[in-house]
Amino acid sequence: MADAADPNALLEALRDRLRRERRLLVAFSGGADSALLAVVASEQLGVAAVAVTAVSPSLPQTERRAAREFARTHGIAHVEVATDEFDRSAYVANSGDRCFHCKSALFDALEPLAELAGAAIALGTNTDDLGDHRPGQHAAAVRGVIAPMVDVGLTKADVRALSARLGLVTAAKPAAACLSSRVAYGDPVTPEVLVRIEAAEAAVHTMGFPVCRVRAHAHGTVARLELPADELPRATELRGDLDRAIRGAGFEFCALDLEGFRTGRMNVLLGLPTVAGT
Repeated sequence: MADAADPNALLEALRDRLRRERRLLVAFSGGADSALLAVVASEQLGVAAVAVTAVSPSLPQTERRAAREFARTHGIAHVEVATDEFDRSAYVANSGDRCFHCKSALFDALEPLAELAGAAIALGTNTDDLGDHRPGQHAAAVRGVIAPMVDVGLTKADVRALSARLGLVTAAKPAAACLSSRVAYGDPVTPEVLVRIEAAEAAVHTMGFPVCRVRAHAHGTVARLELPADELPRATELRGDLDRAIRGAGFEFCALDLEGFRTGRMNVLLGLPTVAGT
């Protein structure tokens, strides 16, 4: 493991780790973690490293377009695969292990490609991800999926610092967890609810709030809007416009969360602390 205080050493350690793979499929959402992994893997392995984006109703269209553009800009071999998590009753049921079923669907789609190419499958997990409630990490462990950035000890801060060092636009990109993470545990995840959430968040963005979450409760009838705490005074001034925008996306009621935005807020419904990533 490289010296965490030495960015050069961390980057070289990641490069060295990736050179040990003959061929690699990188699960590529377009976020900061997977973007860094895809860039360095492509740098070291060329076309033997392929970034693969999973496409389903849980992926916002803006993120899909951004992933395509990022791969094109950096000359990364990139493909999209359709995943079938919405055909899986355990995923739709949206219990605390939803992410396990999501990642299982992803790996079911990737494994035939990996076997055909003789490639390993890699996730852009960093060491900060390891202590959270992350059922998807268990799915990865069961399938033997590798996490090169964990292997060399990269934290989220390291990922952002190295991304900035390499000039990646994702260096400061806010976390953008899948749309399904916005649905309250116990309420079913449906494509219709996710369309509503995506439209509501897009409307909030156009009003000048680049960081937000629209959380769906009561079977998709109630939207709970989370914004950074320092944006709450402005949001209160614009409450009428925000209410109309979010109800215009298909919600019956809109509430502004007075605690402010924190990632992982839905975990309180599982009796767990708020954690990063959702």
